[in-house]
Amino acid sequence: MSDPQIDPAGNTQAFRAFAQQQDATSSTEKPSRLPVWLAAGAAVVIVLAVVAYLLVR
Repeated sequence: MSDPQIDPAGNTQAFRAFAQQQDATSSTEKPSRLPVWLAAGAAVVIVLAVVAYLLVR
């Protein structure tokens, strides 16, 4: 029984095709960082509001 998966390290051409395929899939699957930046901005605004409230009080 033969192995259905081809080893990409078997020859240079197969390895290059494998590496390019990995690069293409990894570059398209990056998640958006917008929610992280929005959450960080909201946290900074809340901290500044609390500090301002404590200074005015």
